[in-house]
Amino acid sequence: MLDYLKWRGDLDFAQSPFNPVDNIILSQFSYLPLDGIVPGPDDDGEITIGIAAKIFGQRLKKNVSRVKQAILFKDDPALLRAMGSSARFGNCRVRGYVNLIDADRGIQFSATCVSTGDNSSFVAYRGTDLTLVGWKEDFNMSFSKAVPAQLEAVAYLEKMAKKIRGPLRLGGHSKGGNLAIYAATYCGKKIQGRITEIFSNDAPGFHGSVIASAEFAAIKERICSFVPHESVVGLLLEHGSDYTVVKSTQFGLLQHELYSWEVTHNNMIHVDSISQGSRFMGNIMREWIGNLDAAQREQFLEALYTILRSTQAKSIPDLGESWFRAVGRMLKSLGNIDGPTRELIGKTLAELLRSTQRNIYLLLKPENNGKPQ
Repeated sequence: MLDYLKWRGDLDFAQSPFNPVDNIILSQFSYLPLDGIVPGPDDDGEITIGIAAKIFGQRLKKNVSRVKQAILFKDDPALLRAMGSSARFGNCRVRGYVNLIDADRGIQFSATCVSTGDNSSFVAYRGTDLTLVGWKEDFNMSFSKAVPAQLEAVAYLEKMAKKIRGPLRLGGHSKGGNLAIYAATYCGKKIQGRITEIFSNDAPGFHGSVIASAEFAAIKERICSFVPHESVVGLLLEHGSDYTVVKSTQFGLLQHELYSWEVTHNNMIHVDSISQGSRFMGNIMREWIGNLDAAQREQFLEALYTILRSTQAKSIPDLGESWFRAVGRMLKSLGNIDGPTRELIGKTLAELLRSTQRNIYLLLKPENNGKPQ
C-alpha cells in the first residue's frame, strides 16, 4: 500500500478510477484512532484526510506513548501521512467516525465514511481490534444469525446514506468485510440500489441463514472478495460468493495483514489458488463448527470467554504481558466451572482433534504453489 501511494499517489480519482488497492487502503485507514479528529455520525461536519493527518501527527508528537497504545498496526501512522500528502487521498473528505466498545453488550464496532472525489463515498468498517470483547463477538458469528456489530453496521449505513449523495462503496478488512456485506444485505432497498461494490478483504463468512436469504442474493454479484494465499480467517463460516486469491510477502496467519498484500499499479497481484495449509485449516474449522449445534458452540465460547476474562485482561496484549499470571488464573477459573461445562469443553476439543486427523491428508499432498497471474 505504501509503495502504491508513492507510485500512484499523484493521480486523483478523476485521472485514475477507483480500484481494489484503494479499497484496501481505505479499509486499513478505518483502523486509525481518529477520536476527536473526525466528526461523528451525528455531526454535520467533515474534514479532509490531509488535515486529519496533520492533526494526528501533532497528537503523536505531543503524547507518543498514549497515541501509540491506540494504534493497532505499526505502519498506520506512515500510511496516514502518505495518504494526507497525496493528491489521490489528501483532499478526500472524511466524516461519521464512530468507535464503540461495550463489554456489557458484547460489541466492538467502528466505521468511517470517505468521499473519494469521484461523486462516490466509501463506507469503511473496521475489523476486529485487540479487545477480548471484539474477538468474542467474532466467535459468536458461528452460532448467532446476527451479532451486535452487524446490526450497528446496518444502522450506521442507513444513517450515513441520508447525509451523503451519490453511489456508495462499502468495504473492510477481517470482520470489517463481514460487516460491509451484512450492511449491504439488510439495509433499505433504496440504499441498496446506490451500492456499486462491496469489498471483503480476508473476512469471515456468515450464519447459513444469511447466505440463503433473498436479501443476500440481491447483492451477491456486487461482492468483491479477496483472500491471501494462506488464508485462515477468510475461509471461516459460509460465504456464498467467489473470492480472488492475492499474493503476500508474509507466511501463515501473518498474511492476514493488509500491509503484506502485493499490488500492481491498479490491482493486487493474484495467484491461482489458496495453499494446501489454508484448505487444511479451513476444512478443520468448518467440520469442527459443523459438528456442534448452535447451543454447544455458544456454551463452549461463553466458557472460553469466562476463562479469559478471569485473567482480568481486557485485550490480547494484556494476556501476553503477564502470561504466567494469566495462565494461573485461567487454570483456577477452569476449576470453578461446573462439571457439565467442563465435560462440554473436553468433548469440543476432542472433536477438534478428530477433525484435524480426518484432514491431515491435505498436508501430505505435493504442494502446487499458486502462481502469480
